[in-house]
Amino acid sequence: MNKNTQQLIELDKKYLWHPFTQMADWLESDPVVIESGDGFYLIDTDGNRYIDGVSSLWCNVHGHRVKKIDDAIRAQLDKIAHSTLLGLGQTTSIELAEKLVQIAPAGLEKVFYSDSGATAVEIAIKMAYQYWQNIGQTGRTKFISLKEAYHGDTIGAVSVGGMDLFHGIFKSLIFETYYAPSPHPYRYDGTPEQCAACSLAAMEDILKAHSNQIAGIVVEPLVQGAAGLIVHPAGFLKEVESLARKYDTLLIVDEVAMGFGRTGKMFACEHEGVRPDLMCIAKGISAGYLPLAVTLTTQAIFDAFAVSGDIHKTFYHGHTYTGNALGCAAALASLELFDENRVLESMPEKIDLISQYFVRFSELPFVGNVRQCGMVGGIELVEDKATKKVFSSDKKIGAKCCAAMRPKGAMMRPLGNVIILMPAVAMDMDTLTKLLDIVEDTLKKDLLTIITRQKGV
Repeated sequence: MNKNTQQLIELDKKYLWHPFTQMADWLESDPVVIESGDGFYLIDTDGNRYIDGVSSLWCNVHGHRVKKIDDAIRAQLDKIAHSTLLGLGQTTSIELAEKLVQIAPAGLEKVFYSDSGATAVEIAIKMAYQYWQNIGQTGRTKFISLKEAYHGDTIGAVSVGGMDLFHGIFKSLIFETYYAPSPHPYRYDGTPEQCAACSLAAMEDILKAHSNQIAGIVVEPLVQGAAGLIVHPAGFLKEVESLARKYDTLLIVDEVAMGFGRTGKMFACEHEGVRPDLMCIAKGISAGYLPLAVTLTTQAIFDAFAVSGDIHKTFYHGHTYTGNALGCAAALASLELFDENRVLESMPEKIDLISQYFVRFSELPFVGNVRQCGMVGGIELVEDKATKKVFSSDKKIGAKCCAAMRPKGAMMRPLGNVIILMPAVAMDMDTLTKLLDIVEDTLKKDLLTIITRQKGV
């Protein structure tokens, strides 16, 4: 560790409060400080290179320092960095809105900008709530979500979240939400089909009992990310859509983590032909360059707000940096790269490669379950494969396993005892293979040592 790195770490510990981090542990650690990026690599202040195995928290798409995106941002800087959308239009935000509607599921025709996944969900919740108020169905004030759901950290997004570890402390602040069980086949005593049916039956029971109260169903399509990459059984999302239509409520899909190619299609809900009423996107929208998010919705919902002369039906919500020009310029360049580099077309080979490795991982000791959807993967580590007994959280097995990958050149981040694999969707085959080799080597050579040290053996 060079002198500059040490000084930066000291300043970090003196001034910074890191997200989702137990700071007492952080203050005792020797953290990595990233200084630059190069393609699919992160470079720290000591010059060490790491494959970005979680695409900088699930948002990087084409790599770091991509010339086309860099140039687009620089070109936009020569025009303007930001101007408000309150009472004004702005060129790049208009151009991006058109592109997003063109690639979104059919029926989504209006774009509302914000700056993070949480705000995109917050907006969708408020839109859905006010939509029913605007059309006179004022009793529809409740939402249905899944247990172990994560939709962001603003109060509305927390209210439809279902993770007690993250959200439990805030119960007195949040509004009531109805929860159906998450369809988690590995933790369900039955087949994946029975698992899905159980969750759907519980959701329908809620709808039957409270149909006139439900403003919308909020769901992460195909994969519940922060819950540990829970991959839903095939057809589950389509059945949720069917329930929304049967009971005349709105379907809100949170594509923040799974949008922009993560699952093998541009948006996860495309896999099952689902047409949501509202869709939330962020993270990969700007290719991981700048904060940008969008809530898309239908013409029918928009029309309930666009009532001439009625100020009470206006949607009173906005952000200072709504439709930021630099973020929109990055997003436009990213969408062009999807076409130019045929990113989606290149993914089946990479998805198959991950699948091949995951089959091998599943046979290793202490690997209880592997689950994959497109280029998204979770490797769940357990103390006992036969009983599926989990490691105690205080042992930090997942974190220590990921830390063991760093000297080998991979930067990974777990969710508890689940090792998360979420590389940039444009990552080349050679780099992806190298990343998977590091994961495999660590699971084979280091995991047992980590576990035995925890047991004091």
